Amino acid sequence: MNIFNGASKYQSQALAILRIVTGLTFMAHGIIKLFGFPAGAQPGQQEIMSLMGVAGLLEGVGGLLIVLGLFTRPTAFILSGMMAVAYFMAHFPQSFYPAVNGGDAAILFSFIFLYLVTSGPGAWSLDKR
Repeated sequence: MNIFNGASKYQSQALAILRIVTGLTFMAHGIIKLFGFPAGAQPGQQEIMSLMGVAGLLEGVGGLLIVLGLFTRPTAFILSGMMAVAYFMAHFPQSFYPAVNGGDAAILFSFIFLYLVTSGPGAWSLDKR
């Protein structure tokens, strides 16, 4: 008897938890760039019309939409591409290896968002209403 046989009945809820936690974590990166909060967090507050400022807007607004499960698929598509570009612009030139270049989070965000494009938001989303 496999103890995980019944786990699939919670697939939609587990997907929603992944979506919400990912969105909150992603939104936190935007809050740092938009408001410089928490103090001392890198890269700190950015000019809104700079590349990092636009990234902060996408992270903040996109992260909120992901948390709410609103326009999940198109938002996740845009954010997945954004993270792929961020990885190749900022991390990959430093080293081929993600553990060395610090790009682990960018890769994970990109692929989680790509998964949300294909899977949808799961339970507890405004898209489902």
